[in-house]
Amino acid sequence: MSAAPSLLLRRAASSAARSFPSSSSSSASRRTFAAASSSEDLVKTSLNDLHRSLGGEMVPFAGYELPVLYKGIDEGGVMKEHLWCRADGKASLFDVSHMGQIRWHGSDRSTFLESVVVGDIAGLSPGSGLLSLVTNDDGGIIDDTVITQYGNYTYMVVNGATKHGDMEHFATMMERFGGDVEMEYLGDEVQLLALQGPGAAEAAAKVLPDGFDLTGMAFMTGTETTLDGIEGCRITRCGYTGEDGFELAVPASSAESLAAKLLEDPIVNPAGLGARDSLRLEAGLCLYGNDIDSTTTPTEAALGWTMGGKGSRRRTEGGFPGAEKVLTSDGKFRKSTRKRVGIRGMKAP
Repeated sequence: MSAAPSLLLRRAASSAARSFPSSSSSSASRRTFAAASSSEDLVKTSLNDLHRSLGGEMVPFAGYELPVLYKGIDEGGVMKEHLWCRADGKASLFDVSHMGQIRWHGSDRSTFLESVVVGDIAGLSPGSGLLSLVTNDDGGIIDDTVITQYGNYTYMVVNGATKHGDMEHFATMMERFGGDVEMEYLGDEVQLLALQGPGAAEAAAKVLPDGFDLTGMAFMTGTETTLDGIEGCRITRCGYTGEDGFELAVPASSAESLAAKLLEDPIVNPAGLGARDSLRLEAGLCLYGNDIDSTTTPTEAALGWTMGGKGSRRRTEGGFPGAEKVLTSDGKFRKSTRKRVGIRGMKAP
């Protein structure tokens, strides 16, 4: 697979802002797993050959060809892949390379990010991160994102189906911003793997450098490291299954070898889009385009906590798009007429 060069966009670079491919709201919100057709121009991740060798049933998703499940392994199929990820001492490996990875540079990057997302970015210490929401002027959610602060840049992961629209939005907001900020889109030259499950730490430790202390690595923290001797990698303790886990960013040229190394471990099983969806649903985690969209506010989505607790700076100061539609002048949540809720299933009598 040829790696796309990273794209660096400086504030007020209007010609660069127009260079992002458009993403219609209908295609961005579509969340179906359909059979891939040869006529579709789908991007293949660095793990495509590995997926096929494991019997991956490939489908189009967010413009990429990804496995919905695996047929060539004993523990394949959505149900088995789901249960493996929940089992004690086990871990599942997901290819999430379709996600958008962005590095933010510049002395005013935290100030800029707080003008587009609801979270306390300025308060993040190096290596710490949070889940946040990109909002529009009505307070609706454009996307959800994980943001991690590093020493000289800020790392952001956005959804694959919305990433191009997100970057168009960021480019527009940068043109209005008066400070020092740059957006670097990593394209497909950096792939992303998610290692999830009760045994994820045990499996991850086997590819980390000697002496790396995973026991001291808290949830929603990350660091640059080597993985199986591969330079230029990052590990973040996070995920979207409801289990302990890690997201591993790795150069595209080495992604397949890292995945193959992890899968040599008998506690690690590959898992596809189907199990990823059922796991996040079981854990009560939102899927953009299904559970939340641009008409859903953070409070309607039951995600008001992403703005901080009562009396927190972001809730009292606002400053993000649509803040006045969601918060009162003293930082309290405005009343809404709808709210996302979970429904717990039960066995038939």
